[in-house]
Amino acid sequence: MHTVEEIVSRMSSQGLRVTDQRRTLAKLFSDTSGYLSPKDVYEFMGKTYSGLSFDTVYRNLRVLEELGVLEQVMFEDGVKFKLHCSEHHHHHHLICLQCGLTHPIVFCPMEQTAVPDDFKVVKHKFEVFGYCKACGSEVEVKGESGL
Repeated sequence: MHTVEEIVSRMSSQGLRVTDQRRTLAKLFSDTSGYLSPKDVYEFMGKTYSGLSFDTVYRNLRVLEELGVLEQVMFEDGVKFKLHCSEHHHHHHLICLQCGLTHPIVFCPMEQTAVPDDFKVVKHKFEVFGYCKACGSEVEVKGESGL
């Protein structure tokens, strides 16, 4: 689901009204390969739609996540969103902290997790943060250490 029309179709099929603002939001994520913070989205949308509130932007990001259009990841500097990746099976991610390059991890650590009988897992997330080869070279040159 990477084109604007695929995103709009998903919204519509789930009963969400497709407004100009939501179409613009779909285009923004379709055109962006990395992660966007709610503030990034708010600032972008505010250029076209004056009077748009941050709460409205955030609510729409949450709705699109619930529909499976967006993925939400918690970075050290806050939550960010990107288009749901094209992998069609359960997986997790390796994420570059500098450029946002994301690779799927097909092994799920939950398979090796001892869950107590009195605990019911309903959802889980697992992301590994670091630097891709290109950004890792830049980090070494700058003298920064890894995680």
